[in-house]
Amino acid sequence: MTTGARVRTTPRTARRTACAAALLLAVTALPASSVAAAADTSHIEGRLASGATYVMDVPASWNGTVLLFSHGYATGPANPAQNAPDNTTKALLLQKGYALIGSSYATTGWAVTDAIPDQLATLSAFTDRFGTAGRTLAWGRSYGGLVTTAIAERHPERIDGSLSLCGLVQGGVANWNNTLDPVFALKALLAPGSDVPLTDLPDQAAATRAANALTSVVDSAQSTPEGRARIALAAALHNIPVWNQPAQTRPAATDWDAQQANQYDAVKGLLQIAAFNRRQEAETRAGGNMSWNTGVDYAKLLDRSSVRKEVTELYKKAGLSLKTDIATVNRAPRVSADPDAVAWMSSTSSFTGKLAKPQLSVHTIGDALVPVQTESAQRRATTAAGSASLLRQAYVDNAGHCTFSSAEQLAALHTLEDRISTGKWRGTDPNTLNSRAAAADSTTPARYVAYRPTAYLRPYDLAHPADGQ
Repeated sequence: MTTGARVRTTPRTARRTACAAALLLAVTALPASSVAAAADTSHIEGRLASGATYVMDVPASWNGTVLLFSHGYATGPANPAQNAPDNTTKALLLQKGYALIGSSYATTGWAVTDAIPDQLATLSAFTDRFGTAGRTLAWGRSYGGLVTTAIAERHPERIDGSLSLCGLVQGGVANWNNTLDPVFALKALLAPGSDVPLTDLPDQAAATRAANALTSVVDSAQSTPEGRARIALAAALHNIPVWNQPAQTRPAATDWDAQQANQYDAVKGLLQIAAFNRRQEAETRAGGNMSWNTGVDYAKLLDRSSVRKEVTELYKKAGLSLKTDIATVNRAPRVSADPDAVAWMSSTSSFTGKLAKPQLSVHTIGDALVPVQTESAQRRATTAAGSASLLRQAYVDNAGHCTFSSAEQLAALHTLEDRISTGKWRGTDPNTLNSRAAAADSTTPARYVAYRPTAYLRPYDLAHPADGQ
């Protein structure tokens, strides 16, 4: 249901055929006087009953496919509707005839209970105005990948397939558990006597104070070999990669100091972005702390970490006992969760692994905010649910969170479309994906690679909730 909309037409070319005008009139049911304007790309903005806004861009030469885009985490207060990941990709998709739609979600933050109904309502508003699409694809980036996967699992009848880009496909409980682990280790090793709260944060001001206090401790620790080794240990518990921003120099395989320096930047980013302020907002929604580390053996987590070798080498260089420090972390007072908060996060933001329609999930290998190991968690869940044949995963050789080129995103989209058209996954190998990327947009990079992520350290899905402990 919509409460209002406005339309703006954007000129693209002077070529307008009577056939195209007649087709658009039939699809949109606009009055005849509107046909001349609607023959160009129609830009429509409106508001849903929830208060969320939506935006739609529909080209005159619509190819019959609508792309429902779920945007990433928004801190507010600005909360614009989005229907594409970036302007370059948006322009290319419109040129190729795709209709692009998406909402703002009624609230910002961990807004999954708003995002899913708002996205589905936007799809209904599109159908009311333009008719039923020949094909409907859900896609999203980062937190929007979580929203997209939730739509894919819970409302498969509304879509034909889904595409998650750098998504939180491990689910909400797993995300917040694994976000707790590095800060727990930092406090245990670098500030054991401090009163910095890690959970149950009463408000954003308290969250900011906690983030700043622990960041200051980390900054001081970075000046010594012992501190750097301990920061690397904390980073390893979150699988923070040693190359995690495009601006960083990609360190050599045995350049442990350069690797740790890159992780240090990411650890500070984690403290300032997700570990406290975003956690506090999510705790407010959940009604309490939804994370725990009771029963967790941090020695076992480190053994499974993708960067364990780096940690071992830095500890040797610092003359520290890794075994002793792990024992210190394991002895530190544990964090218990509020069962009702866990239940809320689990029911709203965790997954079953049961897919009914094809999904392609794509990740950069150097993502510190949402590590590539989230893909292992999703693979585990879909395999247990018996729907692994509907999932394919692909990896881009780049650092950073959601740092995909337009070419790479279009290649992923076309690969999903091919699966829907043929009923079989074809061309999910890096060479074919890169060829598709080059064909879609030769001006931006194509960097798909063969890659297999290590295990996600704190998996949790609705079929295996106990494993998150």
